[in-house]
Amino acid sequence: MGVSFLTTVAPSLVHLTSLSSTSNAASSRSLPGTTTAAIRCSKIETDGVGGGEGIFHTQRRNVLTCFGATIALELVGSSGSLVEMATAADLIQRKQRSEFQSTVKSTLFTAIKAKPEIIPSLLTLALNDAMTYDKATKTGGPNGSVRFSSEINRPENKGLSAALDVLEEAKKEIDSTSKGGPISYADLVQFAAQSALKATFLASAIRKCGGNEEKGSLLYSAYGSNGQWGLFDKQMGRADATEPDPEGRVPQWDKATVQEMKDKFSAVGLGPRQLAVMSAFLGPDQAATEAMLAADPDVAPWVQKYQRSRETVSETDYEVDLITTLTKLSSLGQTINYEAYSYALPRIDITKLKL
Repeated sequence: MGVSFLTTVAPSLVHLTSLSSTSNAASSRSLPGTTTAAIRCSKIETDGVGGGEGIFHTQRRNVLTCFGATIALELVGSSGSLVEMATAADLIQRKQRSEFQSTVKSTLFTAIKAKPEIIPSLLTLALNDAMTYDKATKTGGPNGSVRFSSEINRPENKGLSAALDVLEEAKKEIDSTSKGGPISYADLVQFAAQSALKATFLASAIRKCGGNEEKGSLLYSAYGSNGQWGLFDKQMGRADATEPDPEGRVPQWDKATVQEMKDKFSAVGLGPRQLAVMSAFLGPDQAATEAMLAADPDVAPWVQKYQRSRETVSETDYEVDLITTLTKLSSLGQTINYEAYSYALPRIDITKLKL
């Protein structure tokens, strides 16, 4: 007998060079692919002051002028420097998105830990939001349209309002600290499904360790497939729909036949294998769903494969295929904004720097 998944519940851009101590010297800098440009920094020389030794003084404003000119030549004359600037900006943007994503995951994990009973609903919510995708018209998909009252109250979404309420509360907390704008419902729903899956796999590992949370966490860290979430995490930046998606695109999973399920999965580019691995998303009773799916000769081999996988320590086959399928579902028809949730840093006025 198979084990039910749900029952387990900036680098620096310019370099300062030393000022020449030679009288009337000019600072020069060779730029790749350009001619050498000379930058003259004004100076004041005094003789016989302080023991008769010549001392070179450079006025602060002249240093700033010289420094500014050097930067200008660096930016205009060197394409390599522009590349460095772009790279630095990209790294900053990645860091900002990574930090925001960590906040999202932490908030969702906490919310789910407080109400683990909503896990099945969160999974179905994510599936139904994505399954509105229409391949012919390239409309619908995981765009957060499920948040609209007219859509969440449809027959296929019966019983999912409580999960949406939990996400609304999580969104308020996430948005309150975000520097890059509010999280889209489209992202929120899909990342909630990710957090729900992780919570379930962690709970399974803890149970396999006799209920010891510390050992279970170590087991999941060592043998789980967290490393497979890379592409899913990168696809953060979905835009929200401005109106509900058309009706009739999502089956009532508890009333649909296996053939109807296969047809719907096929319509969005998925097959019997993906249908089998997504059994936990098709309703609260995964065991009953799998019993029905196992009666179909196309789906049965995959159901059996994943049931065997869930009995192993790592559950690798099941977890990896589940991550891969959710990653594809969560991006159906979506244009990802890879700059979403990043923000501009305060500008520094170098003229106000003290030397």
